[in-house]
Amino acid sequence: MEILRAEGLTVHEVRNWRTHNRNSKGAWGPMNGVMIHHTVTSGTSASVDICYDGYSALPGPLCHGVIDKKGHVHLVGNGRANHAGLGDGDVLRAVVNETKLPPDNEADTDGNRHFYGFECINLGNGKDPWPEVQKEAIEKVSAAICRAHGWTERSVIGHKEWQPGKVDPRGFTMDSMRSRIRDRLKGKVDADKPAPDPKPAPKPSYEPFPGSGFFHIGQKSAAITAMGRRLVAEGCGRYESGPGPNWTEADRKSYAAWQQKLGYKGKDADGIPGKKSWDTLKIPKTN
Repeated sequence: MEILRAEGLTVHEVRNWRTHNRNSKGAWGPMNGVMIHHTVTSGTSASVDICYDGYSALPGPLCHGVIDKKGHVHLVGNGRANHAGLGDGDVLRAVVNETKLPPDNEADTDGNRHFYGFECINLGNGKDPWPEVQKEAIEKVSAAICRAHGWTERSVIGHKEWQPGKVDPRGFTMDSMRSRIRDRLKGKVDADKPAPDPKPAPKPSYEPFPGSGFFHIGQKSAAITAMGRRLVAEGCGRYESGPGPNWTEADRKSYAAWQQKLGYKGKDADGIPGKKSWDTLKIPKTN
């Protein structure tokens, strides 16, 4: 908290944030970076409450701090938080080494252990604006933590750069934000001239639904592997090993868990993908 205020931020302490964590569910640390998210919500009070409490399928805290549209920071957790999920171990290695990020095409590493998470209030629809004071607060939060650990801006990533299928934060590029953080760390900050986005964020591309008849024993496809990785990332993996390209009973059980997570029951949760549940899973395109 002190390092954030020293960076010039307005910080609010929410309830029992200092002891609010998920440490009983797994290790926290070593810390290797900062991860930026958007909430897909509106309104400061409701957004902060959701990030503190979580919900039935994903208990809180859902991050360490919430950055509102006024640029204020609301601290909701101190310790392990349910924000990053499983992501790409190659990305973590690049963050640790502070090298160029590779594509995030796997979900094999526990990100909740290694990243500070900050949720930024935004609907994430590409239309909800990002006020300059909010982007400046993201810059300041990230720079403050990087200073404390001796990191550069390369230790700051977006959720979309960590976990396949994620799009947050949507509305600015992480390269532009890292440029801002780099300049702040070097003392080159001009509040009247924020760093521009070099280019619009690319639109994500997802696997089209191949039809329910596609999923049968003997079917082999890279799309099945990609599907399995997304199921693992959503906490629905029922694999003893893999996932792999061959459709198996483990794939069916994992997909059934995903259907149940979406609220389907009975025959609608038989583990055979349907178009609506498939599109909701947002499986990265494999070719």
